[in-house]
Amino acid sequence: MTILCVRFQLPPMYEAALPQLLGLLEEFTPVVEALPPDGALADLRGAERYFGRDAVELASVIRVRALALYGVDCVIGAGPGPMLARMALRDARPGLTRAVPEGGERDFLAGKPVAALPGVGTATARTLCEYGLDTLGRLAAAPPSTLQRLVGAKAGRELHEKAQGVDRGRVVPNGVSRSLAADRPFDRDELDPGRHRRALLSAAEELGARLRAVDKVCRTLTLTVRYADRSATTRSRTLPEPTAHSAALTRTAYDMYQALGLQRARVRSIALRAEGLAPAEQASHQLTFDPVDEKVRRIEEVADRARAKFGPRAVMPGSLAA
Repeated sequence: MTILCVRFQLPPMYEAALPQLLGLLEEFTPVVEALPPDGALADLRGAERYFGRDAVELASVIRVRALALYGVDCVIGAGPGPMLARMALRDARPGLTRAVPEGGERDFLAGKPVAALPGVGTATARTLCEYGLDTLGRLAAAPPSTLQRLVGAKAGRELHEKAQGVDRGRVVPNGVSRSLAADRPFDRDELDPGRHRRALLSAAEELGARLRAVDKVCRTLTLTVRYADRSATTRSRTLPEPTAHSAALTRTAYDMYQALGLQRARVRSIALRAEGLAPAEQASHQLTFDPVDEKVRRIEEVADRARAKFGPRAVMPGSLAA
C-alpha cells in the first residue's frame, strides 16, 4: 500500500483551507495531487522508506496532525495505486483507514458491482449486467475477447485489467482543479419552473462563493438538467469576461435555462459547473458606472467575510440575488 486518498471533512465552501491541509501532506511526500474541494492523493513510496512506517501508520499520523493543527478530521483510503485508493476511500470511516493490501486487490474488488469501477458509466454497466457481468469478480473472470465484443477493443481491455486490480494510474504532483460543480437534486421529480430557478440561484451563489474563497474566476459555465427518465441536457456558455461574481453567474444560468424552453419537464436535478478556472489577479474586469453592480459586489465581500467567520450558513441562499 503506497497511495493514500484523503478526504478532509470540510464544509462545502471551505476550499480556502485546502492548501494548508495539502501542505500537511507535503511534509511526508512531495508527490501530492489536489482533488478539490476537499481531497488529495499522496504517493508515500519514498515516505515509507524514510520514516520506516507503512502507509496505514503514516495515515494515522496525518489524521492526528490534521485534527491537532486544524481541527479537521479526515477519511482515508490506501492502496497499491490511485484507483484502488479512491475505491477504498468509499468504504472508509472517520478514524479508520480502509486499506487494500498488495496481493489482495482481486478479493477487495470481487464482490463490488461493476458500476463501482471508475470509467464504467450507466450505459456500460447496463450492457455488462445484461450479459450477467454484474460484479467485478465476474468481470475479471470473463475472457478479454468477450468484453471487447461488448464494449469495444480498448475499453474492454482496460475494464478487464482494472477488474483484476491492475492499476496503471499515477499521482500527478501539484494537479489543480480546472472546474467546480454545484449539484441541486430535488426530493421528487420537479415540474415547477420557479423551483428550478431557485435551484439555479442557489447553485450559482455557491459557485461564486467557492470561486472567491480560492481566488479564482471562471471563463465558462455549464448547465446540466437531468430528467425523470434518466436522460439529461447539457449546455455551456462562455462568459463575457472571467468572473466569480455570483450575480453574473446567476444571469448566465438563467439565460441557459430559458433557452432550453422546457415545457412541464419533470426535472430530477440541476447542476452548474464553473470551468476554465484562472487566478483572479490575472483576470480583467470591465469598468462599470452602474452603482447597483458595485453595491452587489460590496455586499458579496461582506457576505464572504461572514462565511469565513461564522461558517457557510451565515448567509442564506438567495440573499445576494441582484
